[in-house]
Amino acid sequence: MISHAVPALAPGSFSGKTVLVTGGTSGIGLAAAEAFAGLGARVVAIGLGAERAEVSEGLDIQLMEVDVTDDDGLRAVVAGLDRLDVLVPAAGISLGERELEWEAFNTVVSIQLAAVYRIAELSRPLLAASGGSLVTIASMFAYFGGGSRVAYSAAKGGVVQLTKSLAEAWAGDGIRANCVAPGWIETPLADGLDREAKARILSRTPLARFGAASEVASVIAFLASDAASFVNGAVLPVDGGYLVTAV
Repeated sequence: MISHAVPALAPGSFSGKTVLVTGGTSGIGLAAAEAFAGLGARVVAIGLGAERAEVSEGLDIQLMEVDVTDDDGLRAVVAGLDRLDVLVPAAGISLGERELEWEAFNTVVSIQLAAVYRIAELSRPLLAASGGSLVTIASMFAYFGGGSRVAYSAAKGGVVQLTKSLAEAWAGDGIRANCVAPGWIETPLADGLDREAKARILSRTPLARFGAASEVASVIAFLASDAASFVNGAVLPVDGGYLVTAV
């Protein structure tokens, strides 16, 4: 049995560094928060349902209940930091076929795209001061359309282009910006899939399984680390080969 929790980097790789994760109370965001904390970082994880988040013992993670569309809340979080080395905007939502309706479309894009830029913009001075790193979360839906996830797909495509643009715009500040594009991962967003849908997904995935959130978190940590010091503007799929399969 292959372990899905192998640390990507040596213990202590992020000692003395501070990491901010939005959407850090569940799914990939929480996995990223735990990965960085396990590597020695002080982590601030914000999102909804903070009181219900289950964090592994012994990790330096500060959970905060903050809605990423609350501008005052985001400002307060950043103002409370004395330094910031890594920003991971991971808050996510999908409303399925409802996204064809304007209100749902606007809600999803506000969370998945606008809030990503807002927290990045607010964090820029601190990231510049530390020579820090931004790692965004796109999706395989950034590569192809999603008729049942119109706003989600549009927003994730926007995240890719935003990341590439910031990689150029902020390089002079010493800030690197990179992106991961997860495929089908075992997270709350995938819970609504029925058996037939999961079978179709597995038939197209060469590794024949869903990914673990910790596997995405390991790649996020790598991109933020000194091991990726000359990687800037990259979009790295973490999908078990889903995108390369012509089915």
